[in-house]
Amino acid sequence: MDSTLTLDGLSLNLRAACAAARLTRPKIAICPAARVRARAARSLVERILAEGRTAYGINTGFGKLATTPIPRESLKELQHNLLISHAVGVGPESAPEVVRLMLILRLQNLLVGHSGVRDETIDLLAAMLSRDVLPYVPEQGSVGASGDLAPLAHLALVLEGLGEARFDGERMSGGEALARAGLKPIRLEAKEGLALINGTQFSTAIAALALDRASSLAAIADIACALSLEGFAGSIRPFDARIAALRPHPGHGATARNIRLLMSGSEILNSHKDCARVQDPYSFRCAPQVHGACRDALTHLRGVLEREINSVTDNPLLFPDDGDVISGGNFHAEPIALPCDYATIAAAEFASISERRLENLVNPDLSGLPPFLAGGRPGVNSGLMIIQVTAAALVSENKSLSHPASVDSIPTSASKEDHVSMAPIAARKFRSVLENSAQVLAAELLAARFALHWRQPMRAGRGVQPAFEKLRECILPPGDDRAFGRDHAAAKALIDSGELLAAVESAVGPLEQP
Repeated sequence: MDSTLTLDGLSLNLRAACAAARLTRPKIAICPAARVRARAARSLVERILAEGRTAYGINTGFGKLATTPIPRESLKELQHNLLISHAVGVGPESAPEVVRLMLILRLQNLLVGHSGVRDETIDLLAAMLSRDVLPYVPEQGSVGASGDLAPLAHLALVLEGLGEARFDGERMSGGEALARAGLKPIRLEAKEGLALINGTQFSTAIAALALDRASSLAAIADIACALSLEGFAGSIRPFDARIAALRPHPGHGATARNIRLLMSGSEILNSHKDCARVQDPYSFRCAPQVHGACRDALTHLRGVLEREINSVTDNPLLFPDDGDVISGGNFHAEPIALPCDYATIAAAEFASISERRLENLVNPDLSGLPPFLAGGRPGVNSGLMIIQVTAAALVSENKSLSHPASVDSIPTSASKEDHVSMAPIAARKFRSVLENSAQVLAAELLAARFALHWRQPMRAGRGVQPAFEKLRECILPPGDDRAFGRDHAAAKALIDSGELLAAVESAVGPLEQP
């Protein structure tokens, strides 16, 4: 099967882009029609210079200096200075997959055909990807308008052999990284530096990779809920399709279908169908409504990002058909910031309701199971008492991280750029909350594994039983106290590796994901 990612400037798929970004030396191809469009935009730049027309971003300064004309002999110096002066990011180094996705998205943006870069620039970006020359990009320093200037400047510096990069995992100068990969640096010409650093590719890359993980985590949340519902001896009735049909939000229906599928054929369910409990706590009974709303938020973000990765976000924009050069604001990342904040809240809610289900399992007054799901000798053994405390701490931390970044704005560039999006901060918070929420779901999975131990020898549902068995492979049954942190880490590893989801889907087929 050919794993080449073909970039055409028009129809890049988000999941395919994320998959390529996770590969070392991904195969990249450039669509011929996209090259034709990019060349037409470059021809317009050359025509403007030949005619002596003044056009922002081509032969003027930038930002507050937009009215300063630049002589033709200084245009290369202008692009060079733009990169070195803007590459002032700080903080942790971006992960390799983030940098790869930035390169992919930057190429896709240029290939729409409204940016004005040369073939040499496009080819070097593609070669850096295929040979895994990964520019050093610090995570902090962008406010999300006029694009992700500092991160993208660090990215673009390497094309001129400047800055720093990683090659074969080793960090070195940009020039050395290119040389080791058998590549030669180029000197950027008129408009190219600006075309490379104006845009939302840093914010979008972080958001896209986080969303890719969030989609599978939504399925994990449904699996955890089903495991806990069986361990709690709860009711499947609130997941009835007729309830969802009366309030037809797509996510509600998807979660209800997943959990009915997971729990089908359960012996545990049948064992307590005539019990005295009238209603389950909301964390069980309202899971379709809560998980479903979270799913719908993630679906909204996916739609935004699918549009964004096939858009042009630099400035000014070139229109070769009529020769126009228009300065606008497509670099403003507000379309990314707002849904990232929304998705962050959704990710936090997956953890919030998970922690409540965990509490229901470990609290004997609620579950009827041994205190804190411990083995013998309550009091001597604390069981999973502190796992719930850890989950509570993470849920509380998520509440702070869920304050929206997009409501903030600090004017920059002598107030020429007087409203900014803070999209990179929104995207990074989304990623952080997802990690915390995965840890909370791992804690619920651990508790559910213990709870289901006490329900044996009855078998759980078609999808729950294989999840239980996968957890049993790496987590011993409840007994005397031990280092439960290792058990929690094992549950988390099953989430991160995809093994838990794969075990379930091998039994019941694909679960619905946003």
